[in-house]
Amino acid sequence: MAVARRSATIHVMIEAAEKAGRSLVRDFGEVENLQVSKKGPGDFVSTADHKAEKIIRDTLSKARPRFGFLLEEGGAEKGEDAATRWIVDPLDGTMNFLHGIPHWSVSIALEKDKDIVAGVIYDPIKDEMFWAEKGLGAYVNNRRLQVSARKRLADAAIGMETKSHADFGDVGELVRMGMLVRNMGSTCLDLGYVAAGRLDAAFKSPIGGGLWDVAAGVVIVREARGTVTDLQRGANFNTGGSIIAATPAIYAEILERTKAGPKAKTAT
Repeated sequence: MAVARRSATIHVMIEAAEKAGRSLVRDFGEVENLQVSKKGPGDFVSTADHKAEKIIRDTLSKARPRFGFLLEEGGAEKGEDAATRWIVDPLDGTMNFLHGIPHWSVSIALEKDKDIVAGVIYDPIKDEMFWAEKGLGAYVNNRRLQVSARKRLADAAIGMETKSHADFGDVGELVRMGMLVRNMGSTCLDLGYVAAGRLDAAFKSPIGGGLWDVAAGVVIVREARGTVTDLQRGANFNTGGSIIAATPAIYAEILERTKAGPKAKTAT
């Protein structure tokens, strides 16, 4: 099997994600011991989150000192190159991490002229690195990715993150149709799984997230030949973090069962 060729940009993103992942894995090993403490693991996890973000920021800044940042914890930082910035979620799936559930990830995207041009999503527990660069395909580790070939919503496995099932129509009806509906606790990994064909669709309603929740996944799903829009069928992922990602064949059927707004031009 031919080894996937990674650009210098992807290399530094992967390096940063792996460094942060190693730090988080060490801290994750301590979470179970903290579950029985009076103070609880919340403060410990917050510290782990900030530490991972600093590792990523330091690694990327060293390699690309002119770029800005949009950090989940640290907020926006303008760079000398005003058109280009890193978008970082150092720990997606915080509640899973907090409860000792081994399903969480590190996410880094590169935005240039308001377009997401590269992304990595790293699952340190399973050692799976989902990555893509615009126009060059999507991969997990060195394996090329493509969304599933399923064409019917009734056959789909769906990842969903929402505070209210009403955001996505009658979930009970979807279950009765035979679909697998899952809330697995990591939006980033949901998007990676869509790209890998493990899920056929992923939804996230605007529940207070941000662009860092979805940025890397957007380019990874698109490069795996999937369709991605926000809930209004556009590309305003930064307005609340809403997203619909799916195989093109079932995307239209999904929208029929949601409360999405007027049809707009979709980006694929």
